[in-house]
Amino acid sequence: MLAFILWALFGCFFIVLGIYTHNAKKAVGFWANAELFPVENIKAYNRAMEKLWYVYGTIFILLGLPLLDGQNSPLIFLSVVGVMIETIAVMAFYTLVIKKKYRRK
Repeated sequence: MLAFILWALFGCFFIVLGIYTHNAKKAVGFWANAELFPVENIKAYNRAMEKLWYVYGTIFILLGLPLLDGQNSPLIFLSVVGVMIETIAVMAFYTLVIKKKYRRK
């Protein structure tokens, strides 16, 4: 149970990041320590990023549900692999969709 609570707290961190993005006046970057590309429509870009973080955090929490079965459950493998796949999918979505759509031309 404690493991799931910690897992869910990490998921909530991403949801809080979405709330921060919603309230941001400047464009919020995706990559840490990287310069953000010139954004054409900051408000629309931040809304897209907000939704991205909400979806990521929610799916992250749902992938932690096997932890409720116990820490020795073989289903934990699904949680770990699921988060790896989810993270790669989010990076690809950001690069191929959001970045392409909101980059100043």
